[in-house]
Amino acid sequence: MTQWLVTGGAGFIGSSFLRQALAAQPDVRLINLDALTYAGRRDHCRELESDPRYRFVQGDICDRAVVEAVLASGGCQAIVHFAAETHVDRSIADADAFLRTNVQGTQTLLDAARRHRVERFLLVSTDEVYGSLGAAGRFTEDSPLAPNSPYAASKAAAELLVRAAAHTHGLPAIITRGSNTYGPRQFPEKLIPLAIARALAGEPIPLYGRGDNVRNWMHVDDHSRGILAALRQGEPGKIYNLGGDDEVDNRSLLERLLRLMDRPASLITPVPDRPGHDFRYALDCARAHTELGWRPRIRLEAGLAATVAWYAAHGAGNAEPARPPAGLTPAIRA
Repeated sequence: MTQWLVTGGAGFIGSSFLRQALAAQPDVRLINLDALTYAGRRDHCRELESDPRYRFVQGDICDRAVVEAVLASGGCQAIVHFAAETHVDRSIADADAFLRTNVQGTQTLLDAARRHRVERFLLVSTDEVYGSLGAAGRFTEDSPLAPNSPYAASKAAAELLVRAAAHTHGLPAIITRGSNTYGPRQFPEKLIPLAIARALAGEPIPLYGRGDNVRNWMHVDDHSRGILAALRQGEPGKIYNLGGDDEVDNRSLLERLLRLMDRPASLITPVPDRPGHDFRYALDCARAHTELGWRPRIRLEAGLAATVAWYAAHGAGNAEPARPPAGLTPAIRA
């Protein structure tokens, strides 16, 4: 039976991937290695623990001894690397954790992957490595990297380390770059779960600047399906953009969400803009469509409705946002 190491599987996208993989791959065993920092919760995949093909290990990807022990336990044919610090605001206030986890942690995994002759290494990255677009155009996988936040820079650095391992050592590596992702179990420091929590409580919803920043939204289950397709069918050495079909500015997104929840638009409260806030992201996903046979299935309207229902059923405050960094509002990645 094939065994995969999934890092950060107790997080938002990682836990969706675990479900997708176990359902689609009856011949796979999964090891979920997660440090359970503030945004990772073991409860996100608690129901999987009854499956004999799933095992949870609490540990830090920067700890070489932990990574070595996990990979030595029966061997792993693939590493799917989700574990990362991801919140832009936190990276602006203090980048140290981002450099440690996103850069040092990635190199630790790459070193171990080479030692154990892992057959596939997939890094889950972000569209933010491209930087900002104007009103028109889309990023392709060949667009230059121009990260504008410490978070985005740390993910670009991780990508370059993966590229170097592939070029220098022949590591069979793949990179996916995903657009803004939403859905159940997302930690409520990000725009959509924060807005849902605030709206359910009748509290103000912070919106950076004029709210005209545009994002390309994708449901978490579509994102994790794309990652699984890239792992199974992607060509080593290649990058695959994974983006949704719905592009909308932040103010319009919040207005749509509040209409869906029957809450007043007056809850939207402009706050000073974030430093270096990228204007627009949009991805050309033709490569993933053609080579992986992947397309998003869940349109924003239906996905938002299902997400609102999930938070209403499970408690919008099921994970309380940590106090925001000094001088920054508890708002958004978007």
